[in-house]
Amino acid sequence: MSDISSKKRKYTRVFWLLFATPFVLVFLLFFSISVGLWGFMPSSEELENPKSNLASEIYSADGELLGTFYIHNRSNVEYEDISPNMVYALLAAEDIRFHYHSGVDIRSVFRVLFRNIIGGQRSAGGGSTLSQQLAKNLFPRIENPSMFEIAIIKFKEWVTAARLERSYTKEEIVAMYLNTVDFGSHAFGIKSAAKTYFNTTPGELTVEESALLVGLLKAPSWYHPVRNPERAFNRRQVVLRQMARYQYITPAELDSVQSIPLDMSEFRVQDHHTGIATYFREQLRMELRRWSRTTMKPDDTPYDIYRDGLKIYTTIDSRMQKYAEEAVREHMGNYLQPEFFNHWSGYTNAPYDVNLTRQQVQENINRTIRRSDRFRSLRQQGLSEEEILDNFKEPVTMRVFSWEGDIDTIMSPLDSIWYYKHFLHAGMMSVEPQTGHIKAYVGGIDFSHFKYDHAMGSRRQVGSVFKPFLYTLAMQEGEFGPCTKIPNTPVSFELYDGTLWTPSNASDTREGEMVTLQWALANSVNYVSAFLMKRYSPEALIRLVRRLGINSPIDPVYAIALGTPDLSLYEIIGANAAFANKGVYIEPTFITHIEDQAGNLIEAFVPDRQEAMNEETAWLMLELMKGVVSEGTGRRLSFRYGFDHPIAGKTGTTQSNSDGWFVGITPDLATAVWVGGEDRGIRFRSLSLGQGANTALPIWAKYMTRLYDDDGIEVSMDDFEPPLNPPSIETDCSRLEESESPRDYFRREIF
Repeated sequence: MSDISSKKRKYTRVFWLLFATPFVLVFLLFFSISVGLWGFMPSSEELENPKSNLASEIYSADGELLGTFYIHNRSNVEYEDISPNMVYALLAAEDIRFHYHSGVDIRSVFRVLFRNIIGGQRSAGGGSTLSQQLAKNLFPRIENPSMFEIAIIKFKEWVTAARLERSYTKEEIVAMYLNTVDFGSHAFGIKSAAKTYFNTTPGELTVEESALLVGLLKAPSWYHPVRNPERAFNRRQVVLRQMARYQYITPAELDSVQSIPLDMSEFRVQDHHTGIATYFREQLRMELRRWSRTTMKPDDTPYDIYRDGLKIYTTIDSRMQKYAEEAVREHMGNYLQPEFFNHWSGYTNAPYDVNLTRQQVQENINRTIRRSDRFRSLRQQGLSEEEILDNFKEPVTMRVFSWEGDIDTIMSPLDSIWYYKHFLHAGMMSVEPQTGHIKAYVGGIDFSHFKYDHAMGSRRQVGSVFKPFLYTLAMQEGEFGPCTKIPNTPVSFELYDGTLWTPSNASDTREGEMVTLQWALANSVNYVSAFLMKRYSPEALIRLVRRLGINSPIDPVYAIALGTPDLSLYEIIGANAAFANKGVYIEPTFITHIEDQAGNLIEAFVPDRQEAMNEETAWLMLELMKGVVSEGTGRRLSFRYGFDHPIAGKTGTTQSNSDGWFVGITPDLATAVWVGGEDRGIRFRSLSLGQGANTALPIWAKYMTRLYDDDGIEVSMDDFEPPLNPPSIETDCSRLEESESPRDYFRREIF
């Protein structure tokens, strides 16, 4: 009997040993995995604060998202900011038992084991829960794993999923999952996906939009709604039926939503080439890269604008930016560019000026070739310059710009260079004088094809828009007033080599007469500018413009009176804005502050300011510049565009019509526009077409018309505020002509 009992006890021990061994082994396996014996496992701190590459977001002054800087275009949102439609679609399609498991769904595991692996039913569904998929997203797998490694990875994801379930609520896990998943088209996370595919926010996603986005998760390229619309539509229908099956939508809603066709009209890949303010965003990126090199995080490492999820708040007004870009597109695309094409049709060496020799033109083309990426690439491959030039003559398939949309064509790279030389370019900047805030920034006509920034990166000859600074110098000395009369006669300068230089006028109107300073500025009279320059000096004028924020190199020569310096649009608008700010120059700025991903302030930006002139001189200059619009080169603002309120302005046209400028100032907004060719030899042949009043001024007019028509944007149509102590100077020269004191001090004739 004792032998039988002994055997029973032995068998019982063996039984329980055999029974317990798998559980012990499983326990030891998962324990060893959790402590990292089988490779990396995230620590508790990493689970509580998972790191991911977060895009830095750029916000406009009116709260709109302008764009992002990213390695992965990912921005986080809270669960409360996600549409319930998106959550329901996700649970119905990916993990209907999400609220009933703790990271690993045993029922799904056994289904996969018996139906998928043993039974070979590939359509039986997967076993990964949302928590497991989140673990995979947060801590990616190694590349090309073996079957054994895949098994270990799966077990590691189970452990991580269970730990995530202990660290976060179900709602937080859903939000984290949707923030980390790849929706394709450079859209990482639900915020980027909603913007990319439907130009909306996660909280506004409809049932059909949510179903399509969830359908993408299975294979973003295969079910892409633009490249593969039929597959995407069918996949969306599957998700919708799942939502109806689990009663997230009613059968009636299913019938209604299933009939809605795919609408991808709002689809836009969110990259640096799309959206508004593309040139601005590139300038901002370069500025932030400089900033990040000297600004440290709490751990003493530099900020990374591509990974740290910064929030960059800018001065740009998205509505004003949109109107600025529309104004450039309308004038350049609908009028000026077609006019330019017709103007040069049939001319040899077009669009280069007829006075340039064939050799000069070819030198310009060769410089463009050598600056191209294609040239540098071929050079690195060891080709000689002669071989490269031959390569540039071989036709290839390419996509080129046109104002009607990009064109797929076949042409040689050399022909494409000639083609692009025919396009005129534009730059535009709008500044709030009292703050220095840049409200609109247009650096060119199309960032995808023309990367060069004509707002801050380019310096062009400024022509007559430089003359107000010379007039400012004259009136600041107290010797001249707007109605002071000056002889409209030639003035000669003796140059350093002993020769004489005598500037000429563009027109002989009132030549030989006494004219007022106001009339002279309104009509850009060179004789009067030469007179003022001879009375003062180039050095004095340069000292003044330095106080106005103009830092580009300027040679101290007499010719600067006519606008020979090469300056940026940024410098021109900053200097002119000081007139509307009572003589105080404020450095134009485009960033207000930067926050980290948690909303903590990192840095606030305050622009530099300095008094450039007294308040009286600034107001007198505005009175002078109002004359440009009321009776001078800018008068088409009145008779063509219907502006009848006070506007201070100045047109500018450089030698041979290479550059056209217009500066327009109202009490609370100063805007400058430049138009010209890629090279200075590219120009209109006639002043009527090439002058700033025809090339640049209409852009300003179309822009301001849009601003005034928008009730949500407040732009003043009032007159400029006079100084606190109004000067006893007559600014209405027509009234002074009728005065009984023709020798009045501020009208006196200067010889």
